Amino acid sequence: MSRLPTLYLPHGGGPCFFMDWSPPDTWDRMAAWLRGIDAQLGERPRAVLLISGHWEEPTVSINTQAQPPLLFDYYGFPPHTYQLKYPAPGDPALAARVSELLQAGDVPVRAETERGLDHGVFVPFLLIYPQADVPIVQLSLNANLDAAAHLALGALLEPLRDEGILIVGSGMSYHNMRGMTGGGDPARDSLAFDTWLGEACAADPAGRLRLLADWERAPSARASHPREEHLLPLMVVAGAAASDPGRRVFQDRVLGATVSAFAFGS
Repeated sequence: MSRLPTLYLPHGGGPCFFMDWSPPDTWDRMAAWLRGIDAQLGERPRAVLLISGHWEEPTVSINTQAQPPLLFDYYGFPPHTYQLKYPAPGDPALAARVSELLQAGDVPVRAETERGLDHGVFVPFLLIYPQADVPIVQLSLNANLDAAAHLALGALLEPLRDEGILIVGSGMSYHNMRGMTGGGDPARDSLAFDTWLGEACAADPAGRLRLLADWERAPSARASHPREEHLLPLMVVAGAAASDPGRRVFQDRVLGATVSAFAFGS
């Protein structure tokens, strides 16, 4: 198996792909892109290591369960969206390997044996691998929300890419819910930040790390991310990219805001 890329994807809003919206096609383009990831990769990973914007811990934590349940961490949606099933297996051996890599880099790690996979995992992966036949291990963010620390964490995970592991960050490149629901100017702010983000991800490796670590200086940065938890999964996958180039692989305008996905490596 060849070296796998790393991927930062938008996971939409709650269970958005599995319910009615107005207009009806609001999430259709994003859903179609997610469904195409398997073919775009060209080969199935042995397993997925996923970092979601919906899990933060004071000590970086990794789900070690062989059969992780689902965590329905969204509220106020139609009843059927709480009946979604995604029985993807975990991978305790991969969890142990991740712990080994992080601890070798002086990053403390805690084993999580109860928490389910949150919707930043199962909602997009119901589209990416609908048969739930690729093991998934979820890794938390560090609750310090420090961009440089997450870039460094990602760098420690780089060897996994040569071991058949697809490293995925699941978030949103624009995540200001007040903006999306009528506050501020999401069209202007999201486009300004997304344009900068595309340039930062495509920069040379040293420049990319420098720009992403200092993301708060970007145009409309805090207007796009009042809190950065949905951006930090990008830092992890960019850190794991090492010297591989980055590029935008998807862009759409959803609820008035520009959102993108990025890949590193080929």
